[in-house]
Formats: sequence, C-alpha cells, structure tokens
Amino acid sequence: MSYFSDLGLAEPILRALEAKGYSDPTPIQRQAIPALMEGRDLMGIAQTGTGKTAAFALPSLHRLAANPIVKKPASCRMLVLSPTRELAAQIADNMRGYAKHLNLQVDCVFGGVPINKQARRLVAGTDVLVATPGRMLDLIDNRALTLSRVEIFVLDEADQMMDLGFIHALKRVAAMLPAKRQSLFFSATMPRSIEDLGRQFIHNPVKVEVAPQATTAERVEQYVTFINQAEKQALLSLRIRALIADKTLDRSLVFSRTKHGADRIARHLEAAGIEARAIHGNKSQAQRTAALDAFRAGTCPVLVATDIAARGIDVAGVSHVFNFELPNVAEQYVHRIGRTARAGADGVAISLCAPDEKAYLKDIEKLTGVKLMPIPLPENFQANAANLPKPAHKPQDDEHRGGGRNGQDRRGGGPRRDAAPRDGDAPKRHFIPRGGPGVGQHRNKVRRAV
Repeated sequence: MSYFSDLGLAEPILRALEAKGYSDPTPIQRQAIPALMEGRDLMGIAQTGTGKTAAFALPSLHRLAANPIVKKPASCRMLVLSPTRELAAQIADNMRGYAKHLNLQVDCVFGGVPINKQARRLVAGTDVLVATPGRMLDLIDNRALTLSRVEIFVLDEADQMMDLGFIHALKRVAAMLPAKRQSLFFSATMPRSIEDLGRQFIHNPVKVEVAPQATTAERVEQYVTFINQAEKQALLSLRIRALIADKTLDRSLVFSRTKHGADRIARHLEAAGIEARAIHGNKSQAQRTAALDAFRAGTCPVLVATDIAARGIDVAGVSHVFNFELPNVAEQYVHRIGRTARAGADGVAISLCAPDEKAYLKDIEKLTGVKLMPIPLPENFQANAANLPKPAHKPQDDEHRGGGRNGQDRRGGGPRRDAAPRDGDAPKRHFIPRGGPGVGQHRNKVRRAV
C-alpha cells in the first residue's frame, strides 16, 4: 500500500483498497492520480480494463470526503457519464467499494428500468451519480436532476459515445455544467473529432496515454480460420463443444456484428447442447443483467455480444474470444480480444474469416503488427457439421416480438430505426410532476407521452 498511502489518500480509502488487495498501481493510475489530486483537468487515452476507474475515482472520492457539504436536492457533486448500462453499473459498483468507509452516496441511473424510482432516489440529492446520457437527460428534462452543482465531471469512453450518436446530448451537457469544475475525459482512441469534443469540457489538461490503440495483449494467442460465411455457425459450435469437452474453455465471448446475428448464434449454440446467452441493446435490462450474472457465475460459459454491449463486460476468467465476424473497424478487434488475458492470465482469440472479410483482416494485421496464425478446418468437418442439431424456430424471440418494447417496432419487423445506435437508452419523454429540483413532490407513477 506504500504507493497509494504516499499519495496522501484518505485513510478510509486506503482501508478499502487494502481489502480489495490493491498494492501496485496500474500505469494510468500512476500517471493520473497525482495530477488529479492537484485538481488538474485530464485527457486520457485508455482502454477498458486498464484500471482507469480507480484512476479517476480515488482522487475524486478523496476530494469530496475532504470537503464534506450537505447534499442539495436533485443534484450531485460528481457526475460520471458512460455509454452503456453495463459499464455504468460496473463503474458505480467499483466506486461504492472504494467509498464503503466514507460518508458518501453513489447512485447509478440508466434506461431500461422505471424512471420514477430513480427520480425519487434523487429527490434528496447524491454525492456521486453514474449515468448514461439518455436517462440523465430524461431526468433533467423532467426537473428531477440539475447539473448546476457538479464539482467533478467524468466523461468515459468518449469515442463510443460518438459512435452511439450521443454528440448532441454531450453538447447539451457541456452547456449545463458549471464553469468552475474539474473535468476528466477518457477515450480509447483520440481522432480529431474526439479532441474537438474534449475541448468543450476540459481546460489546460494533463494528457495521459496508456495501452495505445494498436497494442494487443501479449498473452493472447491469435488465430484465424478461413471459411465460407454459411459454414461459420457449424464450425463455431464444433470448436466450442470440443474445448468444453477438453476442459480448456472456462468462459468465452463470441462477437457478432449485429443484434439479430447475436441471437441467431446463441440459438444455434443452445441447439448444439452449449449453454449460451446473447447480450445487446434490444434486450431488456433484466435479460442483460441475468445473462451477465450467469456468465460471471460460470453457469453459462458462452456469452454472445455486440461490440457496443461488450464495452461494459469486465469479467475475470475469459479464456477464449471468438470473432464470428471480423469487425469492419480494426480498432474494435483490439477491444474485443482485450477481454481475455487479464490479470496475468493467458488467452486465446480465434477469428472466423469469410472471403469478403479478408480486407478487414489485412487492416487488423496492419494496425496491430501481428499476423494471425492460420488454423485449418477440423478433419471430417462437413460430416461432423451435418450431425449438429438445428435450432427450433422462435418467431417470437426478442428480436422479432412486436409491441414496441425494448426498442422494437410495433409492427414486429425488428428494431426501430433509431433504437440500435443508442443501445436502447435514447432520451425519452417522461412526465414527472413539475415543481423544480428538490421540491420533493414527485408522484409514485410516471406517465409516458403518447
């Protein structure tokens, strides 16, 4: 604990770190925490899994605890914005762990759950609020939350925010934040558009960069199999079933480029006798939480995910990553395989490459500087694949059910055009009784606009 104690962090925070077994800082923690303790703004280039939550949480909690004030109604002292529900929940859980010996409240709000309960929790105010942009703006629009008292602002995964179409929401947020504040801006990549966005939030920042975008985990063995698109599902089922039989697969993430594809892959795996679940923006929050809990517990060894949903998956023990389809953006490959080989463990990444995906493979190898090792199809592949059972047709699954829930079109024809880009968490109009922040006159029921 010598490094963290030498920084001068509050004793209750040091106790929490000791209980978690933290002793040596990660590179981003070593670079960021001293500057943040001085109150500087920060622009960081860091991927998920580099320890950046502790990098911004520890000095921020220290600052809040050192200057205790009475919570103001419908407000927060620290705001952390995250692109997805899973990542927001993960950040909030980590911050609660760091703050468990402090008299500080950490709350988390995101879409997919009733807004009225969240609004009631915010009536008295909170110290730290972790939120997705859509639900936060819902609460602001209905006067259940104000940003006028934010002392510390954190924007996490800024590049993913841009990809999800949150640029206009972020510009609204920038205009509502007080001028006097500490701002922290994190992104896995830093193209010009992200830098321009960052200038709206931060002033004279300290710049920190760890795990450059082209870096892939050194302990990940990377393979590729060239195969026709129509045969991918059979090969995936055979390989996973063989790895489970050999007891070499602990937990495996399978990446799909689309939500429909993720559900289809999971159904085929289930039909082959492999416990699998899918997670993506069209799933209800209860379904997403249940799938992640089963994956963490090990009762479901295979989780099929889209790139957006996977940003919030930080599960230890992921031994294999399968790229069912190669990403058309090479940087996404780095994020995908970074889900394995964590905490000093080894990992395996296997990509299935169709003829029309070879250009994507070339971009990946150019970016990473690693040539993926080809592995041939198994012997008697066609005969073995023919014996795999076919999944029963489920016309009423989450991707095709009508009724307008979870981002679905009421005609039952798939997701609404505006549902997918926002991971199911776009701002919606909810009518909470007016009265201004902190009045505490919210009713129990929230009526939706028709």
